[in-house]
Order: sequence, then C-alpha cells, then structure tokens
Amino acid sequence: MINAELLAPAGDEECFNSALTFGADAIYLAGKQFGMRSAPENFDFDTLKRSIEKAHQKNVKVYVTCNTLPRNEEIERMPEYLSNIAACGADAFIIADLGVMALAEKYAPDVERHVSTQAGVVNYQSARVLYEMGASRVVLARELSLDDIAGIRAKTDPKLELEVFVHGSMCVSFSGRCLISSYLVGRDANRGDCAQPCRWKYHLYEEHRDGQYFPVVEENGGTYLYNSRDLCMIEHLDDILKAGVKSLKIEGRAKSAYYVAVTVNAYRHALDELYKNGDSKSLSPWIKEELEKVSHREYNTGFFYGTEPGQNTKDGGYIRKYEVVAVCDDYKDGTAYLTQRNRFFAGDTLDILPPDGISFELTVNTMFNDIGEQIESAPHAMQKLTVKTDTVIPKGSLLRKKRQ
Repeated sequence: MINAELLAPAGDEECFNSALTFGADAIYLAGKQFGMRSAPENFDFDTLKRSIEKAHQKNVKVYVTCNTLPRNEEIERMPEYLSNIAACGADAFIIADLGVMALAEKYAPDVERHVSTQAGVVNYQSARVLYEMGASRVVLARELSLDDIAGIRAKTDPKLELEVFVHGSMCVSFSGRCLISSYLVGRDANRGDCAQPCRWKYHLYEEHRDGQYFPVVEENGGTYLYNSRDLCMIEHLDDILKAGVKSLKIEGRAKSAYYVAVTVNAYRHALDELYKNGDSKSLSPWIKEELEKVSHREYNTGFFYGTEPGQNTKDGGYIRKYEVVAVCDDYKDGTAYLTQRNRFFAGDTLDILPPDGISFELTVNTMFNDIGEQIESAPHAMQKLTVKTDTVIPKGSLLRKKRQ
C-alpha cells in the first residue's frame, strides 16, 4: 500500500479554497480554454497564477486540464496557451490528445504531462507507450476492474503514476467520450459542452400516430434509459491502493464549493484512518454519512469489482438530504458572523462542518441582521447575519440544515 494523493476538483476560486481548506493534496481545474467543463467559471491567467501561488504555499499541487479534443483551428492556439499556463506555475497538464502531448513537451517542457481518462487507457502496453512519450501519469479508463489496474501496475515502469476516479458522477460513455449530446442538441461533450441528455426522461413515438407518445415503462414515472448512478469508493480505498494507484480523484468541476468541501473532507479523513488502521473496512461511520449530506445520485462501486448494475431507471434527479444555509465569516466573543446561502429560521438545529472536518450540531436561538435587529428568519441570499452562541463556530465553517 502506497501513500496516495487526494486530488480535488475546482470549477472556480470558491471551490479551490474549499479544496485547500478541507485537505486536498492536489487540485485539478481548467483555464478559460480547452477544458472538459465549459459551464463552470474556470480560471483566467491572473486567477490561476494567484491560486497556484496560494496552493504551493500549502504544498498542494495544481493540475490544469487541456483535455478537449481540439480541431484544426483550435490546435493553432495551443502553443501560446500552454506557455501561458506554464508561466502561471502549473505542476501538470491533463491531456487527452496526442498532438497536445507533443506541443506540451515542446512549449512547456518543465510541466509534467498526465494522460486524461479520455485517452481510454485499458492495458499496460498503451500505458508503456505513453510513458515513453513523456507522460508521468496515466488517468486510467473508468471501465477497469481492480485486477485490470493491478495488471497494468505490474507491467509498467514504477515511475509511471496511476490515477483513478474514486467518487462522483459517471456517464454512459467510454471513458467520458460520448456523442449523445452532439447528436441530440449539437453540443459536443468532447469539447466541454455536454447537455447531459443521459439524465433525460425518454418516451417512444409510434410512426403512424403523429404527436402521440408512449412511455417505455419500467417504473411508474417512465424510463430513464441512460441514467447512471454515482461512484463512491470511500469504503474500498485500501483495495485501490493495494492495486498500485497513486492518485485518488474526485469528480466534480461543475459542482459547488460545498460539494468539494464535504467530499474532500470525507476522503481526507478516510485516508488518514486507512493509514492508521491498515484497512477501510473499519471506517468511522460518520465519514460515510458525510457523503449523504451532499446532493448525489444512488451510489455504487462502478467497474472496480466487475460489472455492477449502474443504471437508475427510477428517476433522473438527485438525492438531497441537506442544504447549506450559511457560511461563517468570523467568530468573536460569543458572536458568529454569517453570510446566508439558503433560508433558515431562529430555532433551527443546524449541522456545522468546521475546517477540521468533524461536524457538530447547534440550535440557533437568536439571530440579528446587519443593522442589529433581531430577526426570526434569514430569507435573503447573501444576507449578513450574526448569531449569539457560546459554542465556537470556526471561521470558514459551513452551516447546513436537514431537509424536511
């Protein structure tokens, strides 16, 4: 078993700061071009440079995704882009295209090159070739079993690092390559613009009954033909490390800062307990419970233990048991200074997630608005509040409420 890297996603600065606060060893993100998630805000060069400097002060690495499949007119912009990313201090590029691999070696030779999961590496021979091309790490295809991964590890140079996804959304594709979105709505998933049609609800049309549709029924609500469950390997990290994996990757560059905080915190504590106890089977129950406090689909273990039913035909929605209601900006002399995120009321019992990651409950008895008036509820987005409490709420804590 090796000492693994916990790799966190960040779609913007707030997510980036959450990853730093809650224990990531490395963070992956995108610039304004060539990343596989176009919906998040992502990072311009100034923001990227500032964020990388902040991360390096905490000995946290930053990897920049250049993992779209660029067309002819786009590849011409790549040399300047790679040089600029390198100048910002990035530790590695995550690359799917062989042409980009060659350009990165030429225009940013001091930046490591990681091969994206979209390259679809499923055997040791491919991994060997990519290592010979200069890759320091391969993000393996999601379709591999633990036995497959161990086989690749046994037959490749030990200096080649292996990375796998351990948590987050999965899609109906091969290693993230999918054409459904392109066919249906003209948005290319392989260039960061997926419309997620795999989550849609589908019906059947009969050719002679124009305008009429018929549900393809497996459950009362219709059928979700492509809707996959979410990956969760929190209780199986020991098996992954024994297979020779170096980096444990959390999916979620389009997710919220709250999602990043909770998932990174849970996996950080799970890894720390694994190093202490030697296995993941005696994991403290609260760690897995934390992952029930973020929005998610039904969990499963993906392909790690062979093919497991990964389709959820019941619905296309998320399981949402908790929501963030406030963030603690500061705590002084019995007063917590908060910024509201969702509506909550005086008298509510809240679940507090502090930066050390060990949650606790607190009942809000009295709260006041920014001009000192006592209020019964906090209904306004980003409203500034104060709460009187003898219980210390550390700066940066997330306050959340269980949904009814």
